[in-house]
Amino acid sequence: MSVVVDGLEGLRVPEELSARVPAEQRGPGRGRDDVRLLVSRGEAVSHHAFRELPALLRAGDVLVVNTSPTLAAAVDGRLGPEPGGEPVVVHFSTRGDDGRWAVELRSPEPSGSTRPRAGGPAGAVVRLPGGGRLALAGPLTPGSGRLWWARAYGDVPGLLGRYGRPIRYGYTERDQPLSAYQTVFARPSPDGGGSAEMPSAGRPFTAGLVAELAARGVWIAPLSLHTGVASAEAHEPPYPERFEVPAATAALVNAARATGGRVIAVGTTVVRALESAAVAGPVGAGASARAGRGWTDLVVTPARGVRVVDGLLTGLHEPEASHLLMLEAVAGRAALRSAYAAAVRDRYLWHEFGDVHLLLPEEKGHRVRCGSNSG
Repeated sequence: MSVVVDGLEGLRVPEELSARVPAEQRGPGRGRDDVRLLVSRGEAVSHHAFRELPALLRAGDVLVVNTSPTLAAAVDGRLGPEPGGEPVVVHFSTRGDDGRWAVELRSPEPSGSTRPRAGGPAGAVVRLPGGGRLALAGPLTPGSGRLWWARAYGDVPGLLGRYGRPIRYGYTERDQPLSAYQTVFARPSPDGGGSAEMPSAGRPFTAGLVAELAARGVWIAPLSLHTGVASAEAHEPPYPERFEVPAATAALVNAARATGGRVIAVGTTVVRALESAAVAGPVGAGASARAGRGWTDLVVTPARGVRVVDGLLTGLHEPEASHLLMLEAVAGRAALRSAYAAAVRDRYLWHEFGDVHLLLPEEKGHRVRCGSNSG
């Protein structure tokens, strides 16, 4: 799927706008919430510190958050027979219902990051630390060799716990502990599952900020969607992912919509989960959230639209990223063009440790107070 958003085709994000370390490591006394917040209401853009978020929301609004924990999903291995073999880094993406794992094999870089490599070959065995083995079966999707199904011999959650590290891409400066990739909302999964990559829109939240939101009458509603390995270079659409929307969350979303509250998804993963469980029907009036669990292959596009989500808090995505189709579905093309031009002009930071973007419904005659440009 190619991303076509008019006005973004020529947008280039300078390399220096990549957030290379977490916000709390950028200076003394800084915390996770020391990031900037770009707010869009239609084509109008305002600039804030993330700590101003409670003042930008209203009593009765619902923030829906992803509680999936981040896994230490990257493990070193050797492809081929002993001794020797090709060094690879295995990114464990998603556990299938049959016990197999979708994995991505990448080549290690001296810097500690990785680079893409061709998948496979089928039948090859990857030797893992502690005596584990991974037998490659075939591509997850015919015609795409990035992710492969593989049979793991050994305890994968235990392997990740002992030998794994968080997935890291080349724009980051150095390895970070797993704690740097956990959000305040993360909760252990009973089956040891989780996300291969952090549900990063929730990262700037702190316990103190959540308490302030609650004091202002903003509801926090949980769901889970275990994210797979993103295509950092190819910008493919997301693969099927496992999700669960609890009945209490669906009820809270519907109650908010019935009483004039806004449903704000914290992250594209939340949009995917909520919209996957929404009652089928016309976009807009009449649609409602419902409980649901299982696998979703939904790709939210402007043509499909959104049914139960009113706004979205998310990171800044590359101009070619498939997630931009979802943002356009939520806010519209004009809003997206205006916001991304402002983000580059005002030097916002990209990627999982970067700044965040709040897309709210346009309100006629509503004036947004412009806050600090720093975070």
